Amino acid sequence: MNDTERALLISVHPRFATAILEGSKTVELRRQRVAVPEGTPLVLYATSPVMALVGTARVSRVDSATPAAIWRQHRAHSGINRDEYDAYMQGASQASALVLDSPQNLDHSVPLTHLRAGGTFHPPQSYRYITRTFLLEVLRGHKAEDQLLAQLDTPQTTESLSVRTLTPRPKSKSSMRSASLLTAPAQ
Repeated sequence: MNDTERALLISVHPRFATAILEGSKTVELRRQRVAVPEGTPLVLYATSPVMALVGTARVSRVDSATPAAIWRQHRAHSGINRDEYDAYMQGASQASALVLDSPQNLDHSVPLTHLRAGGTFHPPQSYRYITRTFLLEVLRGHKAEDQLLAQLDTPQTTESLSVRTLTPRPKSKSSMRSASLLTAPAQ
């Protein structure tokens, strides 16, 4: 990552940060459309009680659609159950699934106190873009500085955007007939 490139800083609950870094959660969900280039580096900030940068990953693709379509496509890799998903997406008309790969832990997490000592740092409510210059300011002197920057320095693809809009498949006549048979009133 050079200074003209940006990384995505996201805030996630500690349980989700752990699941992403272990590789069991490969999709991060957002209530709005997120358009980022394929290969964008991602920095994970674990919220309270951890309150620290804990690792990195890469965005391999972003799918945007209705919340129902995103759930159908990504539920197995989202790390949450249907009730949690419905509560999170309540009132949203759009949703995005950031498909993640290459998760890497930091050997030493970077606590919020250190991040704020290096400048004005405010964890994002959802996500925000950051530059190498910003990271150098907030990481200065921390044991994880070199490791974090090295994790972000792996080459990016040159694709401009990798956002797929999922569209529902039209129902075939036979599936509509089957559905109507299942819901027909008993005589």
